[in-house]
Amino acid sequence: MKVLIFGATGMVGQGVVRECLRDPEVERIVTIGRSRSAAQNPALQESGFREIVHRDLANLSQIEGELAGFDACFFTLGVSSSGMKEADYERITYGLALAAAETLSRLNPGTTFIYVSGAGTDSSEQGRVMWARVKGRTENALLRLPLKAYMFRPGIIQPLDGIKSKTPAYRFGYALMKPILPLLHWALPNQVLSTREIGQAMLAVAKRGYAKRILETNDIRAAINS
Repeated sequence: MKVLIFGATGMVGQGVVRECLRDPEVERIVTIGRSRSAAQNPALQESGFREIVHRDLANLSQIEGELAGFDACFFTLGVSSSGMKEADYERITYGLALAAAETLSRLNPGTTFIYVSGAGTDSSEQGRVMWARVKGRTENALLRLPLKAYMFRPGIIQPLDGIKSKTPAYRFGYALMKPILPLLHWALPNQVLSTREIGQAMLAVAKRGYAKRILETNDIRAAINS
């Protein structure tokens, strides 16, 4: 299987890169981002791993020749909505996801496209919470494309395997919660997922599909062994 990953430097992105490297069925991994990822693994030299650094992720025309022939795309790229106006947040959240998906739907029609949004995403696009409206608008647009599109909506994410968030505020929050996250993961299985589980579920859905196109936390966990 050949996979393309957007947002490999983020917390979820790091998790899915790790799981791809561990999966013998994944023969090629290509990441696309505005900067090099922090992935450091001796297996990279033999895994078919490659990074493409491309500054303008809203326009992929210059690298289209490198985007054909993939079986799945994991889109984990995202930003915090804190302090952002809706137009700016939509330009990044909606704009970058659709730029990638529309390009891939043309180059690899029918490929699997997994988009990471979040618990509480508003499919009606009419709610009061700005980020949820924009994420819902993005999901709906992706589901209309000629792709096998799946929306992942994780809630609380437990970082494992040395993975850390790029966002300073999130890193601080995770540091405070680190002692209790394993307990929450056990006590609230429908609200907490690990980066390991999300990566494994993405691969499982890419290989076998899933009965639902929108996967909440319990669906994401169920997909691992579906």
